[in-house]
Amino acid sequence: MATIEECRSALDKLSDNLAGANGDVRTAAALDRSLSCRITDLDVTFVGRLKGGRIEVTDTLQGPPREKAEIRLTMTGDDLVAMVDGELNFAKAWGAGRVKLEAGFRDLLRLRKLL
Repeated sequence: MATIEECRSALDKLSDNLAGANGDVRTAAALDRSLSCRITDLDVTFVGRLKGGRIEVTDTLQGPPREKAEIRLTMTGDDLVAMVDGELNFAKAWGAGRVKLEAGFRDLLRLRKLL
């Protein structure tokens, strides 16, 4: 099972990947939205913003998020680490119910370019 530190590191790596992306991926990540990433097996939530093509984590909370973020991810720590390391395909994990992504319809349309 992935640790809180490994999950935070994976989010930092994902942020670096988004910041270094080009084309449609860079455009899709250029939103300014509140973001939460709930790690179910660790019972923690990372909260912050997707801003300027980067993920800025501002806090780590025990349990579910206290406020509803505009973009919400839910998954296990192992799935987060595997996705960022390229071992788990996001679209397949999402389709299988291993990863949950919630956002407004317009944001979902834009974020699909990241898949």
